[in-house]
Amino acid sequence: MSRILNIETPISEDQIRKLKVGDVVYLTGTVITARDQAHRRMVEFLEDRQRIPFDLNGLAVYHCGPVVRRLDGEWVVVAAGPTTSMRMERFEDKIIRNFQARLIVGKGGMGAKTLEAMKDVGAVYGAFTGGAAVLASKFIKKVTKAEWLDLGMPEAVWTFQVGDFGPLIISMDAHGQNLFEEIRRKAKRRMYKK
Repeated sequence: MSRILNIETPISEDQIRKLKVGDVVYLTGTVITARDQAHRRMVEFLEDRQRIPFDLNGLAVYHCGPVVRRLDGEWVVVAAGPTTSMRMERFEDKIIRNFQARLIVGKGGMGAKTLEAMKDVGAVYGAFTGGAAVLASKFIKKVTKAEWLDLGMPEAVWTFQVGDFGPLIISMDAHGQNLFEEIRRKAKRRMYKK
């Protein structure tokens, strides 16, 4: 039976290991966006033994390329929907293992390397509804930081303070469960029964 939970950042490994596939989470605290180019740059920083200019430890990484504008000297998020997470599969295990991100948020799920890192480190994947970019922006209370703006607005790293961001459906957990794979297996079984 799924549970509905409110979680605040920073999130501990113990909290993450208590989550299971099917749980519904509403998140309050710090969320950091990162898409393809930001992931690539983080891994390059790792390889070059450089420090990244933000801390992911205990936080959520949101696969999102937000639409942001300046209003009265402040950044304001207009839209912040999830992007397809599988594009980050080749990098995500390194992000989880080296930076201790605890919650990955996006759409469509991720692969085996990410799931293995989640089991080893204690992280989960929370699916947010695609097509709900304007709704997602309503949960963002403030933009506190913008890094790597040279990558362009959607690829930059944005630090958001969020309140009750969700629902995030835990679709991959730290116990090796992957809801997306489970659904694929069931669909294949049904397809071949006919």
